[in-house]
Amino acid sequence: MNGPLTQEMRQLLTAAFEPSSLDIINDSANHHGHTGDDGSGESHFTIVIESACFTGLSRLQRQRLVNAALGDIPGNRVHAVAIKARAPGE
Repeated sequence: MNGPLTQEMRQLLTAAFEPSSLDIINDSANHHGHTGDDGSGESHFTIVIESACFTGLSRLQRQRLVNAALGDIPGNRVHAVAIKARAPGE
């Protein structure tokens, strides 16, 4: 499913990081009926992103940058976002 939140996240991350690779995986179906499932079909995501912007940064620094780029989406408009951020060649 490529809903409006998925598209918005893709636009925000592309603008912020110019990624060489970006996958946004909607995990919401795996959490149907669980806490945080708001019925929208866009409540849980995994983001796998590769960008030169992450070179030399720790995993925590990378996650903070991705969360900052997503603005109010994590924790407010989406229940959960798992982030796998890497630099090219990792």
